Amino acid sequence: MTQITRRELLQSISALGAAGTTLHGLAAAAPLEVASMRITGFELLPVRIPMAERLREAWNASWSNQQRNQTHFTPVFVRLHTDAGVSGLGEAKMERSKAEVTLKSMIGRSPWEFVQDDAINGILIAIYDLIGNATGLPVARLLAPRPAERIIQTWWSQCFPPDMMASEAKMGLTQGYRVHKIKIRPWQDPIDQLNAISAVVPKEFKIWADANSWWAKDNPWKDKSIWAGSVDGALHVLRRLSTFPNLMGIESPFARQEFQPYRQLRGKVPLRIAEHIDGSDPMSYIREGLLDAFITGAPRLGSYFTQLAAVGKAAGVPLWVEHSIDNGIGQVFQAHQAAALPGVEYCISITHCLEDDCMKEPFTMDNGYFHIPRKPGLGVSLDEAAVDKYRIK
Repeated sequence: MTQITRRELLQSISALGAAGTTLHGLAAAAPLEVASMRITGFELLPVRIPMAERLREAWNASWSNQQRNQTHFTPVFVRLHTDAGVSGLGEAKMERSKAEVTLKSMIGRSPWEFVQDDAINGILIAIYDLIGNATGLPVARLLAPRPAERIIQTWWSQCFPPDMMASEAKMGLTQGYRVHKIKIRPWQDPIDQLNAISAVVPKEFKIWADANSWWAKDNPWKDKSIWAGSVDGALHVLRRLSTFPNLMGIESPFARQEFQPYRQLRGKVPLRIAEHIDGSDPMSYIREGLLDAFITGAPRLGSYFTQLAAVGKAAGVPLWVEHSIDNGIGQVFQAHQAAALPGVEYCISITHCLEDDCMKEPFTMDNGYFHIPRKPGLGVSLDEAAVDKYRIK
C-alpha cells in the first residue's frame, strides 16, 4: 500500500476530477427540452421478495444464530416521470413513507439539481437513469467520459454448512463467477467450509471470508484449539486459513475502528485485510497502511461514493462495493458506478440468493465479468409480472 500525506492525497483527488463535472457539462450541452425538463410525478413499487428455496432453511438457521429473523428483502422501486416524457427507474433505499415525502419535495424541480445528491439515497439511481434516457447515454458514460466496459461481480454466501458452501460455490462457478465472498461464523468451522469449496472449484476461483467482527468475541469457535479470543488467536486462524490457495482475504476480523488489532495484524499474514469504511475517516487507516481494501455499503450514492472511490484510487486501497445488494436495479447501477469511477475492484450483491431479482434482463456473467449495458440510462428494465407478484401495499 502506498504511504501518502493528506496534502498529497487531496492533490491526487483533485487531479482525478469528479463525476459531477461530467454530468453538469452534459447539462450545459443538452438540448433545451432536456436541460430544462422538470419532474412531474413518481410511482413507488414496494415489493417483498423471499429467499431462494434452495437455501431458505440454511439461511434462516444462520440468521437465527445471529439473533436475526430476515426471511425476505423489501426493496422499494421508484419510477420518476418528467414533462419531457422521459422516465427513470431506481430503488429508494429508504422506507416507503420517507421516500414518498422526499419524492413529493422533488416535484416541479429539475432532475439536474439532484446530481451527486447523497440525501436522496437510491432515488438518485432513478435520476441518473432518467438523465441517461434523456441524453441517450448509459449511466456509466454520465459519470465518466471513458468508463470500463466490464466489472468484476462477486458471488456471495451466508454462513452455510460446508456441503452447501460447496454447492453454492459450484453454482457461482457455472454461472460465470470467479470470486466468492463467504461468511464465517462460530457455528460452522471455516476450515471445513474452505475444504468443501476448494474440492469443487479450481485454484483460480478466489474467495474472501467475512468475519463481521465475530473474531472480537471470546472463544467463538466450536474447536477451541483454533481460537484464543485475541490477536494471537486471530493470527493462528489466519495462518491456517491462508494455506488454502483459493482464499485471498479476510474482512472485518475485528470491530470497526479498533485500530490496535489491525496494527498487530499488519504484515503478518499472506492475506488481504479489508474493513467497512462507512462512518470512518479513511485517512486513519491510510496513514498507517492498515487495510488492503475498503468495504462500502452506504446508501449515499452521489458525492460520498465518488469521493471515496477517488480516495481509494489515490491511496492505492481499492473499494469492494456492496451498497445495492438486494435487487436487480441497484445491482446494475452499482456496476455502472464501478465501471465509471476509479478505485473499485469488486461489486457484491445477493440477488442470486433471492427468489427473483425482478428484472426483465438476466444479470449474465462472462468468465468472471459483467459487461455494462450500452443502452441509455441503466439499460435494463423491471419485470412487471414479477413486481406484480411480489408487490405489497
